[in-house]
Amino acid sequence: MTDKEKIEEKEVEEEIKEEAAEEPEKEEEGKKEEIKDEAAGATAEEPAEDENTKYLRLMADFQNYKKRVEKEKKDLYAYANENIMNELLKVLDNFERALDHEDGEGFKEGVEMIFKQLGDALEKSGLAEIPALGEEFDPQKHNAVMTEDTDEYESGKVSGVMQKGYTLNGKVIRPSMVKVAN
Repeated sequence: MTDKEKIEEKEVEEEIKEEAAEEPEKEEEGKKEEIKDEAAGATAEEPAEDENTKYLRLMADFQNYKKRVEKEKKDLYAYANENIMNELLKVLDNFERALDHEDGEGFKEGVEMIFKQLGDALEKSGLAEIPALGEEFDPQKHNAVMTEDTDEYESGKVSGVMQKGYTLNGKVIRPSMVKVAN
């Protein structure tokens, strides 16, 4: 073989090598493009599916939260007065004992003690009497059922209490029924 033939042979070999090297690159590029296309298609579908799944989970969590809060609210309403009822049961027991032993000197004294016990139990639960007699008439706290002429109190002052009024934790639950001086 001549030098010229050797050079040509080397050139052909190099071309073949280059073509062989380019084929895997082309195949890899084709595969990469296929993968990109698949990934693009998958990411276009998966995020929609993923977002939908997230939305459904969030909706289910919210529904469960609402149910749990509603149940807690019902339990709170059902057992809100439990403490005061326990206090009042003690008073009720004492009234029954007093009625069983109504004969005797200490009956009035015992009933007064029970009345004080009842007042203390209610006060402990946030009940307070609205001061009325001699106070300035306040339509927020007092319910005027009569007016009277009196020298004892100034005009616009409460001159008599017909029924006591009460607040529970600062909120008027029953206004005082009062007479107001003219």
